[in-house]
Amino acid sequence: MPIFQLEDNNNQFPPARMTDDSGILAVGGDLTPGRIIEAYASGVFPWFNPEDPLLWWSPDPRCVLYPDNIKVSKSMRQLLRRKTYTVTFDQAFEDVITSCQEIFRPDQGGTWITDEMKAAYVHLHKIGFMHSVEVWDEDELIGGLYGGAMNKCFYGESMFSKKSNASKFGFITLCKNLIEQGYELIDCQMHTDHLESLGAEEIPRDAFLLYVERNQQREFKKVDWNSIFRTDFY
Repeated sequence: MPIFQLEDNNNQFPPARMTDDSGILAVGGDLTPGRIIEAYASGVFPWFNPEDPLLWWSPDPRCVLYPDNIKVSKSMRQLLRRKTYTVTFDQAFEDVITSCQEIFRPDQGGTWITDEMKAAYVHLHKIGFMHSVEVWDEDELIGGLYGGAMNKCFYGESMFSKKSNASKFGFITLCKNLIEQGYELIDCQMHTDHLESLGAEEIPRDAFLLYVERNQQREFKKVDWNSIFRTDFY
């Protein structure tokens, strides 16, 4: 399959099934809110290195997690019961994405969260599409994650952890809340051993796109997650 060149004045994407073998669908375009939201609603996401052009992906298979399938180990359950850390939502989005950008990852040569992408996602947070989960040890931000929310799907983007199990602590708390709010799916995009340990699995791209196509409204409500989400599950 060819890699499509996106037009600057057109937010539409080619069918997400029409990727090349690597999972790349298209190149170019921009990171305007309309285009990014259209991408998620089409089963596509941006991912590129600072020196690369803007690339849009729809990999096969797709890594997802059904919130009901979240795995909570005995040791993690004990941490959650003891309330070892404090979890908040949407209270420090810029700090979370900056930490995801700057955290050292031994399996990566650098970050894919460019300054341009960071600015775009901060704007998406301000209009209510992007959300953050913060994990605190007293007043210190030690972990967290961020992603988009639309059509009862949470589109996970990145997480970080500065202390053992901090990101797991936040992710498990998020999953419990998503279950309560009727969310059906977490898009994890690409497989990692860490995500698999939490219950993520790979499904055929066609199965993921069928879900997307059944729920293809480009609508989301600006909701204060910190006011409706809770942390007392254990």
